[in-house]
Amino acid sequence: MVSSLPSLPSVLGTDPSSCILDAFRTAIAKRVSDALPPLTIDQAYAGVDYGKKGVDFTVALPRFRLPGRPEELAQNIISDFQPDDFVSSITHDKQFLHFQLNTTSLIREVLNQIHTLTYDSPTGKPSYGTNTSGAGKKLVIEYSSPNIAKSFHVGHLRSTIIGAFLDNLYKACGWEVVSLNYLGDWGTQFGMIATGFEKYGSQEDLETDAIKHLYDVYVKVSKDADSDPNVKVEAAKWFKRMEDGDESALANWRVWREMSVKKYIEEYERLNVSFKVYTGESEVGKEWQDRALERLQEMGLISDVEGAKLVDLEKWKLGKAVLRKANGTSIYLTRDLGGAIERWERYKFDKMIYVVASQQDLHLSQFFKMLSLMEFPWAGRLEHVNYGLVLGMSTRKGTAVFLDQIIREASSVMHEQMKRNEVKYSNIEDPEMVAREVGITGIKIQDMAAKRINNYTFNWDRMLSFEGDTGPYLQYAHVRLTSMERKNPELIPLPPPSQIDTSSLTSSQHARDIAILLGSYPDVVKTALKTHEPSGVVTFAFRLAHAISSAWETLIVKGEEDAAKARARLWLYLCARDVLGAAMRLLSIRPLERM
Repeated sequence: MVSSLPSLPSVLGTDPSSCILDAFRTAIAKRVSDALPPLTIDQAYAGVDYGKKGVDFTVALPRFRLPGRPEELAQNIISDFQPDDFVSSITHDKQFLHFQLNTTSLIREVLNQIHTLTYDSPTGKPSYGTNTSGAGKKLVIEYSSPNIAKSFHVGHLRSTIIGAFLDNLYKACGWEVVSLNYLGDWGTQFGMIATGFEKYGSQEDLETDAIKHLYDVYVKVSKDADSDPNVKVEAAKWFKRMEDGDESALANWRVWREMSVKKYIEEYERLNVSFKVYTGESEVGKEWQDRALERLQEMGLISDVEGAKLVDLEKWKLGKAVLRKANGTSIYLTRDLGGAIERWERYKFDKMIYVVASQQDLHLSQFFKMLSLMEFPWAGRLEHVNYGLVLGMSTRKGTAVFLDQIIREASSVMHEQMKRNEVKYSNIEDPEMVAREVGITGIKIQDMAAKRINNYTFNWDRMLSFEGDTGPYLQYAHVRLTSMERKNPELIPLPPPSQIDTSSLTSSQHARDIAILLGSYPDVVKTALKTHEPSGVVTFAFRLAHAISSAWETLIVKGEEDAAKARARLWLYLCARDVLGAAMRLLSIRPLERM
């Protein structure tokens, strides 16, 4: 259904066809610029901000730096004000003007847009909240990147959760995204495993769970190395043979890598994450690493210290970085440099993001600095999205942190909780899947709820609670909205939007609060693209869930005798479900329909 609002001049960077609040803001900007020449509509638009405490939009007059006192400027705008389809009132408060939107238009237009872009989208996929700002651009994003043969631990979990969110976010903003899982599949630990496998390896255990078995071998052989220095010498020799391309040393490694990737794909599927490309340190060609070293050498940036090659970055307060060990084997900084050059050659990206813990800030800064010293024109397109630590994450018995153990435990706790309500439990087709999804949602929401740079303490009770702002609470809010159709079969299917009368909703503050929140979702997505913070989307999802929860008692559907009112309310709730579901999917969470 097409918007019935009057037409407006277009403002650069706005798109009312995907974010209807752009139209309301443009109408406010037009009023301001008409009353305050020589202010242009684009300049005025930049000054229209969300209001606080019950105010829809606010304009701070001093920001325009116009001659005259704010009181006089305000009078110019207010003096001949008449309410219209966009604005119902303007209030002057010191240096600010507060604008309230026309409630009738607001509710009707927001619900229409959500419905149209969810069910009649030009792309055929639900697209409310998406935009085309990145059309024609390519992002390469590297995230998760666990080490084969070490446990998929919590540090990788944060990179996976934040990376998957950014992957979805850039796609939602029109970018082509190439997601890379850059595995730690090379290095001396493979020499250790090869040495240890002869003693501790088991083909059967390897086939059951390659990741866990290789980790067990690594732990045992590392213990041997503590008492026998010869183990490390043998391991280093073995890795040197791998680096030199000795087929007999590489054969086992290839099998281990392939089996590990297969197991990882299963683990990621459970987390609702997938990668376009599984690559790894092993795949960075020696030629690219040599090219990087040559370039640094030509520029006089490399010095030899006892046979090792170093780059001196003291001038930029970045210390000295080792590029090649004295025995000639590469280290991961060299492989990162070679990898970046190779990726540019392959993908010609507009941006490349590395989602890596803040403990690696220095490493990434050294790596980016070297690329810019090497004068690659694309060096400025690289970005490090960092994050803090997870503290105290272990199973509840306090044992080692394998991600699958954490997920299993979260699932079993949720499963026990679900069994307490026998009636609901009997209606769930696959209770184990539901328990797992609620558990994973708990883990993800706890991770994304605060700014990513903050460390956070993993808290089992908090994570799995249905009280407060938790993952299970969000899933419950979505399930409750989904159940509205099942509980009101006589109202389903709803007529097309043009035949739903929303005028009864205009007298409800709850309906208005929900509508303006729903209307702001496209802005939430755009802000997240600027900040790379999933927490803004999580906050939005909770605000929406709370607004809906406040409305249940007064905006009833079942038991409302006036069918027109009941239909309008049901439509509001179903639009809220669609937007809450979209926000959850953006966060890589699978919204549930029953629990």
